[in-house]
Amino acid sequence: MGAAGEDDQPGVIRASMIQLVRLEREPPEGFDALVADAEAEGHRHLTRLKVELSEAAPFTAILAAFHDGDLVGVSALTPEPADPARQRMRRFYVAPRARRLGVARALANALLQEALQHTRHVTVHAGDPQAAWFWEAMGYAPVEAQPWSHVYAG
Repeated sequence: MGAAGEDDQPGVIRASMIQLVRLEREPPEGFDALVADAEAEGHRHLTRLKVELSEAAPFTAILAAFHDGDLVGVSALTPEPADPARQRMRRFYVAPRARRLGVARALANALLQEALQHTRHVTVHAGDPQAAWFWEAMGYAPVEAQPWSHVYAG
């Protein structure tokens, strides 16, 4: 037990188990709230993911991350549109309340393992400098003059 008042901070998640679940075509419970979190930060890619799920877009894998039963993150893997011999991680998002707990790293590592079954080259598009830092810390190299910003060459 923490100091007085420490355990009752609203919106703060304490470190514990992260569960990754493979999705098919149904958004998981809590997805609309996650979309709202992303949109509040100016990100629209989860709105696109919701549409893509209903349109049967060509996903290699889609993972959802849960913390204590609450959906806190999601990411997908598809063939890279500009080079189908590669795989691209996309629609990557972790709710602010779950950041710095290893959720993004767990999602990225799980999808990387999936991708490496199909290719040695995995791409991502980092939308901002913080995302670029994350992907570089995960072993992805920045690239220029490509439709992606970083590549993992395993």
